[in-house]
Amino acid sequence: MSDFPRTLVGGISLSRMIIGTNWFLGYSHTSLAKDKFIKSYQTRENIANIITVFLEHGVDVMMGMPVPLLRDAISDAQDRTGRKVILVLTPIFNTLPGGPAENEPERVFDTCQELGATFCMPHQCVTDSLLDRLHNKIRDIDKYTKLIRERGMIPGLSTHMPEAVIIADATAVDVETYVQLYNAAGFLMQVEADWIMRIIANAKKPVMTIKPMAAGRLLPPVALAFVWNTIRSQDMVTVGTTTPDEAKEVIDLSLDFLNRRLPDNELQTTRSKKSLTAGKAAHK
Repeated sequence: MSDFPRTLVGGISLSRMIIGTNWFLGYSHTSLAKDKFIKSYQTRENIANIITVFLEHGVDVMMGMPVPLLRDAISDAQDRTGRKVILVLTPIFNTLPGGPAENEPERVFDTCQELGATFCMPHQCVTDSLLDRLHNKIRDIDKYTKLIRERGMIPGLSTHMPEAVIIADATAVDVETYVQLYNAAGFLMQVEADWIMRIIANAKKPVMTIKPMAAGRLLPPVALAFVWNTIRSQDMVTVGTTTPDEAKEVIDLSLDFLNRRLPDNELQTTRSKKSLTAGKAAHK
């Protein structure tokens, strides 16, 4: 069993590639039709097969919130490989009084603990609602990180707002890592890619980048070449895939880029590309 390059976050060894879950659970960022397709396709067996490929190559970190289908698939893949998945959970919870009782922070963090989370990082919709750019603070964040620590989990912040990283660093928020959007297309990013590149480079904690392929809008070689060559050695890339072949492909491409090699993967073929190989065939 091989091992993907690793980094340390809060004293925990993590693979620098993280398994994303949007393409397991039906969050395509494309259309409702695509969401429905993903949900109809991704069975327990199909998801387990993908996770198995990642684990066999030393990619042992997963981000998201495991619904029962995903929990079962994780268990199957762990049994096959003998390797444990390190969970980075991104829960949502009440930030104002009067919300559903089951969404009270204490109950949500108890659930994350029961699920076996190593990292607990308030989801973007929580973090960014707490961000106060007028006063340069993240409201109540110390209360939530304390609750996370008390349950033996490591706190971080998931955000789509680049200011969250800057303000958290400046105010010494008790977190060990950040989730930050980062892709060459600028997809869902609030400022240009070069600004996010600088924010990641200057972050005081390791950064878990997400949506490197802009939810399918970028080709894997283009997307992965950009992110791996513009983040630091302590930073990570979260990648979602739909099939085992896609998982193997992004792993192989990533290892090539990390080792400064031009990928030599087999390219897709179509009739319109036949002329690109005609000269090579004639030469033989």
